Amino acid sequence: MARAGLTTDLVVAAAADLADESGFDNVTLSALARRFGVKDASLYSHVRSLQDLRTRVALLAGGELIDRIAAAVAGRAGMDALVAFAGAYRAYALEHPGRYAATQIRIDQALIADSPAMRRTAEITYGMLRAYGLGEPDLTDAVRLLRSTFHGYCALESAGGFGADRDVQASWDKAVEALHLALTHWPRETKNDD
Repeated sequence: MARAGLTTDLVVAAAADLADESGFDNVTLSALARRFGVKDASLYSHVRSLQDLRTRVALLAGGELIDRIAAAVAGRAGMDALVAFAGAYRAYALEHPGRYAATQIRIDQALIADSPAMRRTAEITYGMLRAYGLGEPDLTDAVRLLRSTFHGYCALESAGGFGADRDVQASWDKAVEALHLALTHWPRETKNDD
């Protein structure tokens, strides 16, 4: 029987908090059970496995991240939207390192398809990029460019990987400006009639 007061949402939220405090890789059912003062087995009333728990944390964090991004980009387009998007992404990654790490795990495609937050992420990201006049396959390529740039920068910044005297914010601003220029002058595929 589940312990009174414990719910799946409460367990997942506590796991997300634990991820921010101790690192996503340190989220275990044992550590979470200790937090609640229960035996590990008590948590199986709420999650099927450690993988299920981590996936739920990833979906929770993904929803939080896109909510922040959506609020930031509302009513903006072009470079203004890109700057807002990038700033919200970076702020979340730095403020919630464990949750952010959870957003980087691979999730089953069926779960992504069933997740309103994941669908919203695609809608907002692709919508912002359509303002640059991009269509497929360029949209997918541009999403990959943004994600890898934002993630790489945030991962290096979180790890203290920028040791030069240059202000980290100034470098971030230049990186986002460079992305805007790349998106504005995106290399289009041309059809060869030969």
